Amino acid sequence: MRLKDRIALITGASRGIGAAIAKQYAREGAHVILVARTVGALEELDDEIRSLGGSATLVPMDMEKTELIDGLAAPLFERFGKLDVLVANAGMFGKLTPTPQYPPDLWEKVFKLNVHANQRLLRATHPLLHASGTGRVIFVSSTVARAPRAYWGAYAASKAALDNMALTYAREVEAGSIRVNVVNPGGTRTDMRAAAFPGEDPLTLPAPEDIVELFVSLAEAGNTRHGEWLNARDFK
Repeated sequence: MRLKDRIALITGASRGIGAAIAKQYAREGAHVILVARTVGALEELDDEIRSLGGSATLVPMDMEKTELIDGLAAPLFERFGKLDVLVANAGMFGKLTPTPQYPPDLWEKVFKLNVHANQRLLRATHPLLHASGTGRVIFVSSTVARAPRAYWGAYAASKAALDNMALTYAREVEAGSIRVNVVNPGGTRTDMRAAAFPGEDPLTLPAPEDIVELFVSLAEAGNTRHGEWLNARDFK
């Protein structure tokens, strides 16, 4: 029960890496606040978490509608008075295409979810993380943020921007109690990975459940790591 009684908000929680983190956090004793667009998938995840003996709060939300994110703060404060852990996992892949040919509307949508929504999320939750006394923030990045690949355009650029924003925030709060880190899951058996590599055998990749240890460690009240960019597959 490494996260006993901690309140953890996870975006993009309905499937893949987000769902795996949510279930492991619940196993470790956290109350998880699950944010995602798909109500049905959230309800299925809630059933799984309850079967594990955990508890969850469901927040159906399309984070592309960034103005809705501001409304998270007041209900969280009224119910919990704090937020111990924020996992900023929601993201959009977009498409593989040459950068000059990238559709402008899709480019902007990718940046809106991968970057702008996360700034709004920080804006809404920072006071709650501060109120925790042991606030922990984990941003989910990608290998291509640091090792660009041809045709990955908006996704690679937006993850690089997210990394910079996250580590800037880490510098801003380093004198306080909030700890901020960036995690690169690496190639993982998810729908996003399948979209990027349609010919790849998914069984050659770790499942989301196989890479959650680092997310648990960084969420613990006793975690002292801060301002780091870490590879989840290096931690078992």
